[in-house]
Amino acid sequence: MSNLVEGRTGEWEVVIGLEVHAQVSTSAKLFSGAPTAFGADPNANVSLVDAAMPGMLPVINQECVRQAIRTGLGLNAEINLFSVFDRKNYFYADLPQGYQISQYKQPIVGEGTLRLDMPDGTTREIGIERLHLEQDAGKSMHDQHPSKSYIDLNRTGVALMEIVSKPDMRSAAEAAAYVKKLRSILRYLGTCDGNMEEGSLRADVNVSVRRPGDEFGTRTETKNLNSMRFIQQAIDYEVARQIEIIEDGGEIDQETRLFDTGTGTTRAMRSKEDAHDYRYFPDPDLLPLVIDQSEVDELSAGLPELPDAIRDRLTSEYGLSAYDAAVITEERETAAFYEAASAGRDRKLVANWMTVELFGALNKSGESLGACKVSPEALGGLVGLIEDGTISGKIAKDVFADMFETGKDAATIVEKGPETGFRQRCHRGDDRRGDRRKRRQGRGISRRQGQAVRVLCRPGDEGIQGPGQPRHGQPAASRQARRISKAGKLPSDDISGLTGRAFKVTNSPCIRRVSSPVRLVLLHQARSGPGGGVAEWLKAAVC
Repeated sequence: MSNLVEGRTGEWEVVIGLEVHAQVSTSAKLFSGAPTAFGADPNANVSLVDAAMPGMLPVINQECVRQAIRTGLGLNAEINLFSVFDRKNYFYADLPQGYQISQYKQPIVGEGTLRLDMPDGTTREIGIERLHLEQDAGKSMHDQHPSKSYIDLNRTGVALMEIVSKPDMRSAAEAAAYVKKLRSILRYLGTCDGNMEEGSLRADVNVSVRRPGDEFGTRTETKNLNSMRFIQQAIDYEVARQIEIIEDGGEIDQETRLFDTGTGTTRAMRSKEDAHDYRYFPDPDLLPLVIDQSEVDELSAGLPELPDAIRDRLTSEYGLSAYDAAVITEERETAAFYEAASAGRDRKLVANWMTVELFGALNKSGESLGACKVSPEALGGLVGLIEDGTISGKIAKDVFADMFETGKDAATIVEKGPETGFRQRCHRGDDRRGDRRKRRQGRGISRRQGQAVRVLCRPGDEGIQGPGQPRHGQPAASRQARRISKAGKLPSDDISGLTGRAFKVTNSPCIRRVSSPVRLVLLHQARSGPGGGVAEWLKAAVC
């Protein structure tokens, strides 16, 4: 599929690179012991180091280092055993030190790759240029006072992993898919919670356009995008803006831009700085970071199975479709739920119930999978009842609705029901007059002759073994069947006489064809094989 964009003067190719800032999942900040919990009161999670008080020195949080290594391994990236922290110098009100501790020339993680499985079935390999650790800055609040801005330093010093991609993406859809896949990997690894609405994951988008085959054009950077939708909107707007400027004879300025969520447009913020503008130099308060290879090997051995590996296993071993496998592996909790629910069950059937019924109910209710009342074992139990013929797929949907509402397991609902219990029998005839439906009690003979349907009914319903009356013109076979229904039991040789062949008994309650249009419904579990004893438990009803 071509990603070229049509302009007034010809086709253009979009070039996109992303810098994703992922907050490291740790309880303390990168160089201080201050907590990192979201939602605290302004300036409540601030230590003397974070506030840059004189004499305070940074001390590296080793857990942040381990989390960065785990992330690098999950991205198939090179782990640098020797790395250096640098000072990135710039002035801003929410940066009390006057510089940001980051990594420049010698980051902790080098080049890696990330595989994208696009909706059209194509696969894209996106290069990872580097991953480095750095401090986050504070937050400026401009809506608290009509003439003043306030500063919240709670985020100051929080550990970030800046994951820089190569300019390998060619559309807004690919960029959004990249962030989505990266977030999924981080969540599987447990190195970032990926909550974009809380600022734990945000992206800076670098966009340029060029004629196909030309050198890269001048790029702009749109900062701090915190949703997939905003990422796509910002890219689409910026691409259209740049193409229009160039086709009108203008030039693109290298600048940093902001995205306006209200209008879906970008606007200039400042001219884009180059690296020399930040005057990087090694931080004299921090020694170089030296990592032992044995620690890398230990962390590598402890990595969980990642989404690509699980997806490949679900399609190759379980026979799931690529779509179902992609949906199930998008989140670690979803994949774990599926593995638990499908253990010992029909894997495809469980996948279908998860992706259609369960996820549909969750979307409708607005609940998360973690808050769902239906446990993996409960969903597996429901599928088990479908597999062994206890209930049909149609009935299972009603049972599932009850499970989702009450948290009860399927077996309990089928056995007891919401009031007096459920059991399985054949569908009885209804009288239909216009839009009204009136059940004719005691009439076991249905208009739908020869079309037995298993349904749930409550104990006490009439007509299961009622005498019934044949309707006008009813075939003789149905009268024979009515005789069976009236008698309640018949010797097995009489049954064989009806069918013209031996009646094969199974150990599951199911419907068996006797002769067209006569069908027998086994209402009780078989306690003996063909022959003697069958008449004691077999009860017949005609549908």
